[in-house]
This record gives sequence, C-alpha cells and structure tokens, in this order.
Amino acid sequence: MTRLTPYLSFPGTAREALTFYQEVFGGELVLNTFGEFGRDDGPAEAIAHGMLRGPVDLFASDAASGEPGVRLEGVLFALLGTAEPATLEEWFAALSDGGIDLDPLQARPWGDHDGQVTDRFGVRWLVGYQG
Repeated sequence: MTRLTPYLSFPGTAREALTFYQEVFGGELVLNTFGEFGRDDGPAEAIAHGMLRGPVDLFASDAASGEPGVRLEGVLFALLGTAEPATLEEWFAALSDGGIDLDPLQARPWGDHDGQVTDRFGVRWLVGYQG
C-alpha cells in the first residue's frame, strides 16, 4: 500500500529529532551519515538519510551546506485515530515535552478528542480520536 511519508530536513539536529521520535512512537530507526554516503557537502557525522519505520513513519536528514532547515507554516501532521486513545494520549504528552502545547488534548463538543502541539523541533502535530 502506498502512503505519504514526511521527509524533513533539519538544521543539524536530524539524529536528535529522529531519536526523539523513536522514543515517542517506537519503531525501527536507521541512520546513515554523510560520511557513509561519501558526501562532502556537510560534516561527515551529519545525517544524510534517516528512516523511522513503525506506527509512525518519518524520513529526515540534516540540511546540506547552504540548504534551509525545516520551517513549517500552515502544516500539521495529523495523528487522528492512528492508535488506541491511551497511546495517542501518551504520544501527545511526549511530543509536548520541550515543545509548545498549543491546544490541550481534550474532549470536544461534538464528542471527539483532539489537541495540537508543536514539538521541540518545530513540527506541529494534531492528535486525536473519536469518542
């Protein structure tokens, strides 16, 4: 099945970000450095390609010299109904750690639960579930 997988370019923090996301979501993390790929457009230890595969899939790298890092405006990653409510509550709390809780995860008048958080790496998440 084909599905969308976000690919983020971080300003030298890809290893830290992907490790954080693995701690939040679980899954398998594979990191390849610029040095391993024979690239010389950044530090050898920088991440040229990283993959988190699991309940939430993410790809990321460190931006090469002269390239911009992640700046998201008007974009949020939606985790609506993607796991059991207790798991989504845990994910929201973990993403909030060191981030900005924009709208607490809470019951809404229509009966669903949702909330928004911008994590410590500047990625905005919409987390929620029905009932």
